[in-house]
Amino acid sequence: MNKLSLFSSPKQLNQLVDILSKYIRLPFSSVNIPGAVLEAAMAHIRRGTVLRTYDFVDVIKRDEHIGWQMKSTLAKTPVTWKRAKIPDSPKLIKESKKSAKGAQELGDAILTFCNAHAAASLGDYDLNEIGFSRLIVHASGQVTYYERLLCSKKNPVLFNPEEFKWKWSEPKKTIKKEQLSAFHGTHIPSGKKWFAWHGLGENQLHFPGEKTWWPKV
Repeated sequence: MNKLSLFSSPKQLNQLVDILSKYIRLPFSSVNIPGAVLEAAMAHIRRGTVLRTYDFVDVIKRDEHIGWQMKSTLAKTPVTWKRAKIPDSPKLIKESKKSAKGAQELGDAILTFCNAHAAASLGDYDLNEIGFSRLIVHASGQVTYYERLLCSKKNPVLFNPEEFKWKWSEPKKTIKKEQLSAFHGTHIPSGKKWFAWHGLGENQLHFPGEKTWWPKV
């Protein structure tokens, strides 16, 4: 397999720019570019298939055994990696509030859940590699797009649980109500918060650490 097949060629990137530029000039287009638009554009350019499922991959190219997880948001909007409904979460949450060991076990379960979700798509769709296709719309109106390899059959692990430590945040009080605590995962090598799991609410796993992947330019 051509190792560069996961990444778009300069010609394909120009095609993507052309499609998205035409979209944002439409009278009904919003400030943000919806993920569905990015998925359709990628599938058209790469002659792939939009899955429209809750699987880890959003677009696949079967004959090249590659797929993409795709995200498109405003720069200020946190990326929701997925809704992480962790097995035995009530028990794990209870233990996580008692000790650092319990917190680590819950954090490990969250990342194991994410890794398993990606591994399932590798197997279910017979993929050799899964890439990340990411569109960021800045307040200035500028747009950043990048691609990166997320995982492969040879290296299926997305996130190494040993590289993270976890703790609950303090509840935030607003004028209307008190917000529930979030479970924060700090990336030990960088010292930065990479994850915020809202397991006391709708199980959303936000991924602020994705900003560390943004291109410098």
